[in-house]
Amino acid sequence: MRRFKSAARGGRVQRYLTAEVPGTGGSIKGSPEDFEVEEVPAYLPSGEGEHCFAWIEKRGITTLEMLRRLAKALGVPERDLGYAGMKDSVGITRQYVSIPRVSPDKVLALDIPGLRVVNAAKHGNKLRLGHLKGNRFRIRVRAVEPDALERAQQTLAILEKRGVPNRFGSQRYGVQGNSHVIGAAMLRGDYREATAILIGDPRQVSDERWREGIEAYRRGDLAQSLELFPGYCRTERDIISRLLQRPDDFTRAFHAVQPRLKRLYLSAFQSSLFDRVVEARLDRLDVVEPGDVAFKHANGACFKAEDAAAEAPRAGSFEISPTGPMFGCTMLQATGAQGELEQELLAAEGLSLTSFDLSGGLRMEGERRPLRVPLSGVEAVEEGGDLLISFALPRGSYATCVMSEIMKSEQRLDHSS
Repeated sequence: MRRFKSAARGGRVQRYLTAEVPGTGGSIKGSPEDFEVEEVPAYLPSGEGEHCFAWIEKRGITTLEMLRRLAKALGVPERDLGYAGMKDSVGITRQYVSIPRVSPDKVLALDIPGLRVVNAAKHGNKLRLGHLKGNRFRIRVRAVEPDALERAQQTLAILEKRGVPNRFGSQRYGVQGNSHVIGAAMLRGDYREATAILIGDPRQVSDERWREGIEAYRRGDLAQSLELFPGYCRTERDIISRLLQRPDDFTRAFHAVQPRLKRLYLSAFQSSLFDRVVEARLDRLDVVEPGDVAFKHANGACFKAEDAAAEAPRAGSFEISPTGPMFGCTMLQATGAQGELEQELLAAEGLSLTSFDLSGGLRMEGERRPLRVPLSGVEAVEEGGDLLISFALPRGSYATCVMSEIMKSEQRLDHSS
């Protein structure tokens, strides 16, 4: 019988699918050129229609900041812009953005700090979130071990054959690494705990006033805590302001958190549980077992696998893969050993699937996510003593999943969505 502890009880040491191959070591992101990501679009602009599809290269800004700057420069409401995936501020990224009722020539003429319009063409529809096949990455690793190329090639060969563990990783859990624990407390209805975790841990904060504000909160001095918290900590300040009015009403105080942030905390908790299932199934990511819910890579459809022997060839050819849970109240459940594992994990958190049936627009229906994803377009070369790694992943997967296996260390990189 497997034993799970609550996610709130601390982190775990990550295991590697390619543990038999030593890591290359090294570091990433010495400059923006060290990390490049380019969307693989689901379709190209048709050349006709009321929307302008602009292929944009951005540097050092997030996708949301790029949209804000584009909307301001073009005089278009930000909500009217379309995009297929989020990219953070790391490195150089290229992606499509759709802009309604603006000519390609006008977009091509833009001169906006942090971004460059590479090309633009008309299309009939707005670009929607998820309308991409995946992302291509080109990553430079500096200060690697002497035999790094051979190690990287061996690791990549294993990942090409068996698949990449489809983890979310620590970058999903916020600056203080606690977003998922806030989500867990929310699901339990423990808003005192959720508030305490959101206010934070002073050991995780370098800003002196911020750290002192957390310490004052922990002492119960709400007035001093509010005075100390920096202005940019708006959510924390709003919560403390409400607690000053009603010191014991943590449910009311937590309502000060914006719905978008609440959904982020809940999603982070979902992701942490999925990562724990990946860890438990790491040695069998490429094996479909009786009772698994299997994922078809061609179209994303899921089905219950009853005859594992019959499905083995399809798993071996990467046509299908076992899935893990993004827990929710209507999620398709696995049975057999995988079902037991998932139920044990929920029980350790004091939750059930009905716990995710939240009100206030926070209901989480859940879905299945493949435990592994295919790796394609692989290349590893040496250049000037550095290691250059190129590869492609499906949408929704992280470059960190590949690079941590190669380097055998944690790296915070851009998410490919």
